[in-house]
Amino acid sequence: MTRVDFYSLEPDSRGDRFILACRLVERIRAQDLRVLILCPDREEARHLDRLLWTMRQESFLPHGLVGTVDTDLTPILISLDGASEHGCPVLLNLSRALPAGLERFERLCDLVDNDPAVRQAGRERFRAYRERGYEPDHHKIRL
Repeated sequence: MTRVDFYSLEPDSRGDRFILACRLVERIRAQDLRVLILCPDREEARHLDRLLWTMRQESFLPHGLVGTVDTDLTPILISLDGASEHGCPVLLNLSRALPAGLERFERLCDLVDNDPAVRQAGRERFRAYRERGYEPDHHKIRL
């Protein structure tokens, strides 16, 4: 069964779920794992793409948008629909909806920040995971 980790930012955090995604991707890549990031909003996906390029000058996170890079050679993929997994064991969910086909992944990281709409959608997803038999581990993060 897929391991579900739910990450929510503390109310006094200065960052958002996109900065949190970049930090999680760094940790995941340090374990030499491939990761698919589900980000269905095209503008948000482009924003995340830019953040991954500029997050830290001393590190390089090889990534790209599905459809614009060689998905077999790129270990960090940003997808609008989540359908292009290409052997990625980890899914980062930046969608406000429950990701389809989450059972295809070994691990799902669901990210929530302090935007009221994002937070409410996160609560609904947390309940939906439980209704489907998953027991999400909840991590409160301060950026």
